[in-house]
Amino acid sequence: MTISQFKQAINSANDLLIQLPNGTFVPPHFHITEMGLLTKNFIDCGNVVREQKAITFQVWFAGDVEHRLTADKVHKIINASEKLFQNADLELEVEYQDAQTIGKFGIDFQNGFFQLIAKQTTCLAQDHCGIPADRMEPVAGNWKPKETSCCTPNSGCC
Repeated sequence: MTISQFKQAINSANDLLIQLPNGTFVPPHFHITEMGLLTKNFIDCGNVVREQKAITFQVWFAGDVEHRLTADKVHKIINASEKLFQNADLELEVEYQDAQTIGKFGIDFQNGFFQLIAKQTTCLAQDHCGIPADRMEPVAGNWKPKETSCCTPNSGCC
């Protein structure tokens, strides 16, 4: 979702509700603690220099359960930060603190509320990395080291 799509969706939302990928909702008294332009300059594994830009905002909540953001307040936050991204209509990224770390999510608007979309990594230089196409799907959490006796004590290989 781009920033212009987000601004449009805010106007049609009855309440500012944000659903996490696991189906639970961010507490309705959340704050937007920061909003800005994120620029990432990097080299991929194929030695190609790349740049990615996104508009990012951070969602946070505390014990102030009476606090509620309105569409008008969110528009004011966006308007105040637009000078940072010079009105570019970039993709929107949301940071949210889960139990262990800050998660980075995409965002969508369906059924009258916002939904955080899990982001995935991938190889950007698939033509250089040598991994067959049928093995490009990520296996996060399913990887197990190959068992080998090569470097066991007294094997003579180390």
